[in-house]
Amino acid sequence: MEVTLIKWNKSLKDELIRICNSVDRSYLSGRIPDPYTSESADWWLGMVAEHDGVDGLFRAVAVDGEVVGTISVEQKGDVFCKDAEIGFFLLTEYWSKGVMTEAARQICEMAFDELDIIRITGLVYSPNRASQRVLEKNGFETEGRQKNAIFKNGSVYDACLYGKLKK
Repeated sequence: MEVTLIKWNKSLKDELIRICNSVDRSYLSGRIPDPYTSESADWWLGMVAEHDGVDGLFRAVAVDGEVVGTISVEQKGDVFCKDAEIGFFLLTEYWSKGVMTEAARQICEMAFDELDIIRITGLVYSPNRASQRVLEKNGFETEGRQKNAIFKNGSVYDACLYGKLKK
């Protein structure tokens, strides 16, 4: 099984729509439209074209050439400009196979090489142990817990804060 990261571009629009409409949304941001439409994809791909390589990296996660998820590292602004936040999701049939752990390894290496940052932050819903393990396996350290920081679908969750420093 080969895990590769592919720059998002307009030729991948149908794959973006497919994965965004198929993904388990239990621990995703509410910013991702549901349903995910052609217009949603056009807006996001336009934003990616403007920011990729400037203050963020946005990649499709592919397994043996098939797009099965997405991962990004987005640089923050103002006094947090040397920090960036990692975000990712993966189709459920690829969970627990090491796919996202490898994708996170690759994008963190790229982000430290290509962006003007000294750390990457990960914020994970407290019950989302799988995403916490992805970060831990990639050298992210637990830095704290934000109590009752997330409200989604009528439930309140703690946010687990992780950080990885540039070597």
